[in-house]
Amino acid sequence: MIRIVDSTNYPEVHGHRGCRGLLPENTVPAFLRALELGVDTLELDVVISADEQVIVSHEPWLSAALCLDASGQPIPLAREKDFNLFQLPYDYIRRCDCGLQRQLRFPEQQLQPAYKPLLREVFQAVEKRTQELTRSLVHYSIEVKSTAGEDHIFHPTPARFVELVIGEVQAAGVMSRTAIISFDKRALQAVHQQAPALTLGLLVEDAKPFHEHLQELGFIPALYGPEFPLVDAQLMAEVRAYSMRLVPWTVNEIADMHRLLALGVDGITTDYPNRLLQILQRS
Repeated sequence: MIRIVDSTNYPEVHGHRGCRGLLPENTVPAFLRALELGVDTLELDVVISADEQVIVSHEPWLSAALCLDASGQPIPLAREKDFNLFQLPYDYIRRCDCGLQRQLRFPEQQLQPAYKPLLREVFQAVEKRTQELTRSLVHYSIEVKSTAGEDHIFHPTPARFVELVIGEVQAAGVMSRTAIISFDKRALQAVHQQAPALTLGLLVEDAKPFHEHLQELGFIPALYGPEFPLVDAQLMAEVRAYSMRLVPWTVNEIADMHRLLALGVDGITTDYPNRLLQILQRS
């Protein structure tokens, strides 16, 4: 069943890496399945290849836990960072399967052949499937995976990184439905300069006070994305005082979903959007 809601009345359902609990993460099948379930937003991660292609991937390397190399052989854990996507052309990366290894953390995940897609490929597949389903247009929450100290090693400078991402978003015609999110404040600052109309979201996973994070960022983003255990009534009040929206991550247990919904969060990012959707339908 497809859920089509007015997001002003319901908290948004953000499918984390598509629906990682159900299908291989950050793959076209996972995004299409999340779309069919009825998510409001598709959350995904992007990195950059040696030939400056914007690739959907959480790590800027081939994870030994997720992927095989281009010849179909396992990647030794101790060597996974040698498979640096920023130093590999996309034609090699595409030949590496990232959907057939069992994920013990996600026993419900259905394995199937899959590869790391280009961001533009995800846009094309999702927009086409949206029309076929005649459902409401989905939003995109794109995490820029950059880290201070790793410029020119695992990714370009933030300015060049976000320039490439913004180009793909503009080309797909989804600017009004896209948020750029990141832990890296430099990346958000670069987007704020290059495309001030884009929605921005700051991700946090530490106990640093909310106001210190905003001070370091230098402007007020539209979204605040804390790791879900950090969310309490005080943080909700602080975020509301700035008219920001609060979307915690990554919430997979039913009890945690109920707690956050009771606090009044604006959305929830989850590996199991089916679970959250069931709660909201019952409500």
